[in-house]
Amino acid sequence: MANTDTSIKQAAIYKFSAEDGQFKRQTSQFRSYVSADPTAEFPAEAGRYVLYLNYGCPWAHRVNIVRSLKGLENVIQLVAMDHILTPNGWTYTGRDGTDPQDPLHGFKYLRDLYLKADPNYNARFTVPVLWDKKKSTIVNNESSEIIRMLYFAFDAFIAPHLREQNRPGGGLYPEHLRQDIDAMNDWVYNTVNNGVYKVGFASTQAAYDANIYPLFKSLDRLEEHLADRAHQPYLFGPHITEADVRLFVTLIRFDVAYYNIFKCNLKMIRHDYPRLHLWLRRLYWDEGPETNGGAFKNTTWF
Repeated sequence: MANTDTSIKQAAIYKFSAEDGQFKRQTSQFRSYVSADPTAEFPAEAGRYVLYLNYGCPWAHRVNIVRSLKGLENVIQLVAMDHILTPNGWTYTGRDGTDPQDPLHGFKYLRDLYLKADPNYNARFTVPVLWDKKKSTIVNNESSEIIRMLYFAFDAFIAPHLREQNRPGGGLYPEHLRQDIDAMNDWVYNTVNNGVYKVGFASTQAAYDANIYPLFKSLDRLEEHLADRAHQPYLFGPHITEADVRLFVTLIRFDVAYYNIFKCNLKMIRHDYPRLHLWLRRLYWDEGPETNGGAFKNTTWF
């Protein structure tokens, strides 16, 4: 007979929807920032911080893309876990290029890292995680905030041409496009990035119906957005921005995972959205300076 406590924990870790059948995403709890200011609580230093991730997670993937776009591979250490989810969080197995154990602490589960940072932590053990080796704690586990740290905080440690002030178009989050990028991020996050999970983890027909149609309405909107010559070849013109990074991690998984596993199957990207498909292929296959040698392709693990 199965241990009752273990069974309850396993049921909880895989239960993603609320009583009304709607998927509810957990709010990240570690929200500090790394800063270029040497007097900050978490000052930028080469070799001090570690990015923990799972190659299958889109939220972690967008941080990994930015790490590569910025040339931070030798500045921020990467630790990769397997895609197997357990009641103790993501696991280390050494399969498919992942680490056999946490190289810093010898842990076998992500859970142990969270509890090292906060012994009273009582929520899901999510990725990505940005860890500070000096203070032995989690700096941040919210991907949208981590990527923005990486834009600017570590520029002193990378090649001049990769620093935001020297990047064509003003970098990944240029001032003249911030309002437009933030506006797109808002509806793309709610209906596409998180929308596929609202569909896939819906546990009632009503919850599924409430989210499947807004998802495809937004994909239609993105297809139309790319019809404007000012929004080519990338979402806001000739250079990659944060908006491209955030959308890519969902669409690269769409036909191969969300369409079938999550039943987001009214349309496919490669068959029904020609402009989005071209945009997606361009980002994936490009290995030139715009992607810093293939940041999108090199961080994508099918």
